[in-house]
Amino acid sequence: MIYIKKHIRHICKDGEFFNGVSIMKKNDPITKIMSAKVVSVHQGQKLSDVRHIICESSIQHVPVVDGNKLIGLISFTDLMKLNIVISGADERTVDAIVDQQFTIQDVMVTNLTTLSNTATVREASKILAEGNFHSLPVVDQQQQIVGMVTMTDLIQYLNEQY
Repeated sequence: MIYIKKHIRHICKDGEFFNGVSIMKKNDPITKIMSAKVVSVHQGQKLSDVRHIICESSIQHVPVVDGNKLIGLISFTDLMKLNIVISGADERTVDAIVDQQFTIQDVMVTNLTTLSNTATVREASKILAEGNFHSLPVVDQQQQIVGMVTMTDLIQYLNEQY
């Protein structure tokens, strides 16, 4: 016990060891890790637009907006749940079938859990750890989307701490 006490370092108020080795700062603002460049779609767009965004980028979650207000979210998983039988079709045919059978409103999730842009990384990690989803839209006081936080963002943040 005495041996351990001699080797425990004291922690500063800001969450760093005295010797400068950083540890996780649970009160970091969410803006530190969120993606601020959000690609969104308007509710009147075609579902094939969402499919192209997801297929042609590393984006897995696409917010749906009405004007600037967040009203829904479509994920890669949501698109994969669609029951479409297409065998050997080209891109244009796939888009035509998707747009004929479904709208963005049909597929988007509207019961969203969001995070305020004044929240902390800790708050985001608690919500994501307890929920059945992998991303959180970050909104301002007018419910306008200002960013996205994903499980990947949290893992990268944690990795940077050590």
